[in-house]
Amino acid sequence: MIREWLSFSLLSLSAIFFVVDPMGVIPVFMAITRHDSPDKRKSMAMRASLAAFFILSTFAVAGTLIFRVFGVTLGAFKVAGGVLLLLTSIEMLKAQPQRTRTTPEEQQEGAEKEDVAIFPLAIPLLAGPGSIATVTALMGRAGRILFAVPVILSIAITCAASYLMLVAAERIQRLLGVTGLNVMNRVIGLIIGAIAVQFMFDGLKDTFPGLLH
Repeated sequence: MIREWLSFSLLSLSAIFFVVDPMGVIPVFMAITRHDSPDKRKSMAMRASLAAFFILSTFAVAGTLIFRVFGVTLGAFKVAGGVLLLLTSIEMLKAQPQRTRTTPEEQQEGAEKEDVAIFPLAIPLLAGPGSIATVTALMGRAGRILFAVPVILSIAITCAASYLMLVAAERIQRLLGVTGLNVMNRVIGLIIGAIAVQFMFDGLKDTFPGLLH
């Protein structure tokens, strides 16, 4: 039981952190806040991280209930979430702007806003469709309250790390440069691809129990 719980905790933290991908948000954050003071950036990073925690926690707790209302099975949602994550992974591996997370039009609108904490920083950059799909699928996989705790804790740790990385965004970008950030994103993209395939396998196994045996 303890080994299983630790294994699920590690899976939850790695899946949520890599899918939220605060490292990949840094270039966009720097672009849309280039005219803002360090204090304002810090304030927006804090509110964005808190909003992302609230959004992801809400979907983690109530997500499966919402999908039952609409008649969507957890297996179908895992497959759909896996496909979405796979598309994100491919974009990251090719070092392309992630249109599954945000579009150039949304980034341009964010650059013109006075405050970008909620949109587009919290939604959809931190708490985007892929992140929501991941926390919902993980919570569905947890099944029991004991295994639900690591999912919520992983969301909290990821959002806290996102805040710290956004506050230090200028230093990180200066240290790694464009090439360094692209290399990091490609590595993360590969990990997300593996998570995506596992989600699709789990969804198919839930939907067709005898298919993968």
